[in-house]
Amino acid sequence: MSVLPELRYPTVAEQVSAARALAAHRPGVCTLRQVGLSRAGRPLHLLSVGRARHAVLVVAGAHANEPTGSCTLLALARRVLVEPELRDGISWHFLLCADPDGASLHVTPAPRSLFDYHLGFFRPAGPEQPEWAPSVLPPDRLPPETRALTGVIDELRPYLQVTLHGTDLGGSWVQLTKDVPGLAEPFAKSAAELHIPVETGASDAAGWPASGPGVHVMPAPEAGPAYPSLPDDARHSTWYHAHRYGGLTAVVEVPMWASDLVDDPAPHPAPAAALGRLARRLQRDALEVTRVLDAALPRLADLDGPLLRAARWGLELVPGLADDLVSTPPADGTRAYVGSVDAFARRVPLRAAAMLRRVLRGTDDRAAEQLEELVATWSDAFAERFRARWVPLEHQVEHQSRTVVAAALHAREGAS
Repeated sequence: MSVLPELRYPTVAEQVSAARALAAHRPGVCTLRQVGLSRAGRPLHLLSVGRARHAVLVVAGAHANEPTGSCTLLALARRVLVEPELRDGISWHFLLCADPDGASLHVTPAPRSLFDYHLGFFRPAGPEQPEWAPSVLPPDRLPPETRALTGVIDELRPYLQVTLHGTDLGGSWVQLTKDVPGLAEPFAKSAAELHIPVETGASDAAGWPASGPGVHVMPAPEAGPAYPSLPDDARHSTWYHAHRYGGLTAVVEVPMWASDLVDDPAPHPAPAAALGRLARRLQRDALEVTRVLDAALPRLADLDGPLLRAARWGLELVPGLADDLVSTPPADGTRAYVGSVDAFARRVPLRAAAMLRRVLRGTDDRAAEQLEELVATWSDAFAERFRARWVPLEHQVEHQSRTVVAAALHAREGAS
């Protein structure tokens, strides 16, 4: 697996500083303001460029472990400033980081391998994720980050919300809550030019119809979920909030490490049998982490931090997910889909092990060392199985930026 050149993702404070500089440089066009506070009291900032009624809202940092969006957001803001045609009838609004608390806990600003990436890994439990909380919590228990995000949507009434996501290893894809005719072509062209594979069978969009390779459109409400055990539902997330005002959401995913195994549309010779094998490996790997957790529980009696909650939440998903993979007909019979599920099934126990290792350091160093060995072994196996190759950060940002601009222009045509 290739490693990185010198690279560093910006902190939230550096994002805010850069946004403040843009607003100071172009005060007649830009404004920067606070739109909420996190659970820990960290401010959430919105950078706005232009004042047109038709608004595009771009959200970064919804998942702490997906740092590329922070770079893309700033690159987009600069591009919109220097290309006035992008502001013709459109105002742009950039939520710098939807989860600043999470961003403070994911501490791999310059990962040089998947192992290095996982050593500082953090991704909150589902109920603590700003975009997904409404799908699993009642309205009176939503975190303040979610309320800040939906408040911005209520204020701006965007015809398009774009949320910048990423994957550790795989390809690029787009999820749309409504179709955006014409988007598939520039998306595919950009990916090809930048040598980024298109994830045609993304497990995140399992069962969704496609308007083009890697461009997935949310199915009708009556469509059943591909994984019935998973608690979240995109139709109850903040992605759907823009629909109240006739808008839609595009989720633009880009990989840090690419794999050409996730864009193979050829039929898999035995997808159900393959998913059965993946389910068994998922259960076996999760059991290894659970045994370490169970042995350490007496020393964790007084701990209930976000890392431990997230690790336990991930492990709790495994029995139902493994059953889904065995008992539910495959949502897609392609090699790309089986490859995407393979990656998904590797991530769940790997991430739990990585976060639990951080919890146990200094509390149970022997258990932490045991988990570090698992994280190293599984990270290397993941990279080797998928022939991982680093996608230069500038390519990640350029592809994500191009896709956002294409979505904004094509969706604007549909909204006119």
